[in-house]
Amino acid sequence: MPSHVTAIPAASPAEAQAHFAAEFRFETDCWDVHDALSRGEADFVLLDVRSAELFARGHVPGAIHLPHGKLVESKLAAWPAETLFVTYCAGPHCNGAARGALRLAALGRPVKIMAGGITGWLDEGFALAQG
Repeated sequence: MPSHVTAIPAASPAEAQAHFAAEFRFETDCWDVHDALSRGEADFVLLDVRSAELFARGHVPGAIHLPHGKLVESKLAAWPAETLFVTYCAGPHCNGAARGALRLAALGRPVKIMAGGITGWLDEGFALAQG
């Protein structure tokens, strides 16, 4: 009898390649965000979509606070239409980044999620800004 792992056959290598390649169109990770920010090469806008209280307690340095519920076109007017936004929230247990990404996509804006959120940022050993 097969295990739960093998009971459903794995995708073909071609299907797996297409699937995993597509994931990079939807998300980035904390390491890549940190690298771009620390090099001064951020070609994206990083949005912390959590509450004001959580943002004040600690956020990724350089992030802009814009809660996912307040993502409306008028708040995005300062950025050209082709600007890539990267959203993050508390971490894998939180769907705020996905909520923000959905709102941005509905507004016709390019968007990715920073996988791991604050939890992933801290797991990588990166510091948070406060205030």
